[in-house]
Amino acid sequence: MAVMHANKVVASSSAARAQGVRRGLRKRDAQSRCSRLIVVEHDPGRDMRAYEPVVAAVEQLAAGVAVLRPGVCAFAARGPARYFGGEAAAAEKLVDQVANECGVEAQIGVADGAFAALLAARAGKLIGEEETAEFLAGLSVSTLERPELADLLWRLGVRTLGDFAALPPGDVLARFGLDAALAQRLAAGRDDRPLAVRQPPPDLDVQERFAEPVERVDMAAFAARALAERLHEKLTGYGLVCTRLAIVAITADGQELERVWRHDGVLTAQAIADRTRWQLEGWLTSRKLACGIIALQLIPEGVLAQVGLQPGLWGEAGAERDRAHRAMHRVQGMLGPESVVTAVLGGGRDPLLQATMVAWGDERKPALAQGPWPGRLPPPSPAVVAQQEQPVEVISEAGEQVRVDARLALNADPGFVVMGRSKVEIVAWSGPWPVDERWWVVEQRPHRLVRLQVLLANGQALLLILSGGEWSIPAEFD
Repeated sequence: MAVMHANKVVASSSAARAQGVRRGLRKRDAQSRCSRLIVVEHDPGRDMRAYEPVVAAVEQLAAGVAVLRPGVCAFAARGPARYFGGEAAAAEKLVDQVANECGVEAQIGVADGAFAALLAARAGKLIGEEETAEFLAGLSVSTLERPELADLLWRLGVRTLGDFAALPPGDVLARFGLDAALAQRLAAGRDDRPLAVRQPPPDLDVQERFAEPVERVDMAAFAARALAERLHEKLTGYGLVCTRLAIVAITADGQELERVWRHDGVLTAQAIADRTRWQLEGWLTSRKLACGIIALQLIPEGVLAQVGLQPGLWGEAGAERDRAHRAMHRVQGMLGPESVVTAVLGGGRDPLLQATMVAWGDERKPALAQGPWPGRLPPPSPAVVAQQEQPVEVISEAGEQVRVDARLALNADPGFVVMGRSKVEIVAWSGPWPVDERWWVVEQRPHRLVRLQVLLANGQALLLILSGGEWSIPAEFD
């Protein structure tokens, strides 16, 4: 069996994996490897309904169970291990408990940290605390579940988590960004968040009491979204984001239900709403729930300061970072929220418009969603964008003006860039990369241009754009 989302495998059974079915495979490729493959569509609500009895069974033997996603939960092994006489005995007891209560077989792994424990569970291993880094070192970078980062690392010759962990952390942060820095900590077997989770202020939780008991899933989904928005607004007001969320529901007969959701990164408003909805679906469809829900409460048990700009400016968590954050908020208090902004990379064909400036403390949402964007320039993106485009001329080796025809093809190979009185030879170039947008919108003027990436003899790497018959330099590469 395989679970599909956007025509790609997101999960598969052990029998399917034995036939070569892996995460990320397209449906046709997966079916070619396993002719008897049963395909079902991704449905987190359905998954949580099915998984809720498993979590309840685990909670009978372990405290502090946190759901990472439907199908995966984590908890501290120390308590059960001490009670049952060791990690191996506790794991065996938990497997038996889930089998007896739910009739399914669970896989359990033990390691230092939730990420390593998840990989250990897939391998069916119990890894000692001091052996976690060694266990992770030989695994592929694809286990980070960040396809774009893994593909880039693979092309750079970084194939294993050990190779990735060995790179200088400062260089990883500067070159690949914050998410890659978090991923490197995972690869090294360290805590998966560079900032220490702190206890939130006591008034951050939000709650709602319903006039009538909520018994239907659609009513629960509506309530979940409204409450999630309220919580997100509260957190944003404090400059915080949630990493660990407790969902508490009270039924009409006085029963109190609670579940904790944990996330490797931060929970956005949509993520909070989704997890609340999934959890309510699981509870409402549970056979143990005799009546509807009359009250719902969301409690952010773990929060972080919402960092928008490059965290490498102040290093890891600590006094320097806290002082910097307070300074940003003071500036906003004096000059307004738009006085401090951070860049958020998004989608689009134009590299000059892919970065959106977002006010410090606001949700880091790009103006355009990521891909696919046919016609988008291949990476890397330009490092320096000019405030005002510099007009230039592009000529061939024969001195002919380089232009494009009706099919947006060049009439001659670019040989020189003429900037004012200087003429610099082009030693390498790629393109052209044409853009022909909005020709189907009658009310708007079509947007047609051609882009070139060129390397000059003086070492400059430029982005050239031909628009309206004129060449210009809008940006430079490192």
